[in-house]
Amino acid sequence: MNNTNPGIVLGTMGFGTQVDPDTSFALLDSFVAGGGDWLDTANCYSFWADPSGVGGASERVIGAWLRSRPGARDSVRIATKVRQNPLVPHVWPESAEGLSARAVHAGMEESLERLGVDHVDLLWAHAEDRTVPLEETVGAFGELVAKGTALRVGAANHTAWRVERARSLAREQGAEPWTALQLRHSLVQPRPLTPLAEGGHRHLTPDDLDLAASEGLDVWAYSSLLWGSYTRPDKPFQDIYEHPGTTRVLAALDDIADEVSATRNQVVLAWLLHQGIAPIVGVSRVQHVEEALAARDVRLTGEQLARFEAAR
Repeated sequence: MNNTNPGIVLGTMGFGTQVDPDTSFALLDSFVAGGGDWLDTANCYSFWADPSGVGGASERVIGAWLRSRPGARDSVRIATKVRQNPLVPHVWPESAEGLSARAVHAGMEESLERLGVDHVDLLWAHAEDRTVPLEETVGAFGELVAKGTALRVGAANHTAWRVERARSLAREQGAEPWTALQLRHSLVQPRPLTPLAEGGHRHLTPDDLDLAASEGLDVWAYSSLLWGSYTRPDKPFQDIYEHPGTTRVLAALDDIADEVSATRNQVVLAWLLHQGIAPIVGVSRVQHVEEALAARDVRLTGEQLARFEAAR
């Protein structure tokens, strides 16, 4: 992979909307105290849950936390995203910000202001924008790295061929290429070719993993715990996961969790970490942070990993 694997990443999507600022501060404090350092946010978080109809709440909470914790910026690395923030309140996807050079530069400037920082450690293109020439998007991301406002750049929810095309264009331009992928991924798999209910989500595919391995790209996985479905009876798996493979995987998961004295969630996270994939974990309670970070100490044997592979 391109950089040292970031391990567990703290997902901050609900901060300032579903998660109040005080609780968000406690979660951030716990994460840093436990040795976590990567925070994942986006300029559009969470417009769908914000009375304003636009994003920015998550970044503002992180910025307020940084201001209230002198030296905290040295303890964390921040990843944010441009693309998807509504330009007209409550009008999405019709007014969703795109990936034109102007939109990328404006989005980055506004994110830095909300966060109260002079740079982010990783900037993602949140989703494809096929209305804009890829050359233009690649150039804009490269300019941000050249300016030092983004240390690295990556692509979320992009097809593998578009990422590789963008990397080729970056080489031609002498610009910094995308060196990280972010996609939805978990231990259980949906039925193949099943449409997702969540707008903009894209699942990790074998082609993505092949590209990452060949080119040395980092891979981050969101929705890695599927909103609590592994452990909460009130959060059943979505219909797209109803197939025999899921039944087999969950049976193996229970057996292996018992063998390693860990929770279902911890084993899922350990399974991802073993593959060099960084899971993004969204939490609402301090104990969730502690449980997730403890997954770093869960060791899965080759035989256990093989059982998961056979079940999937």
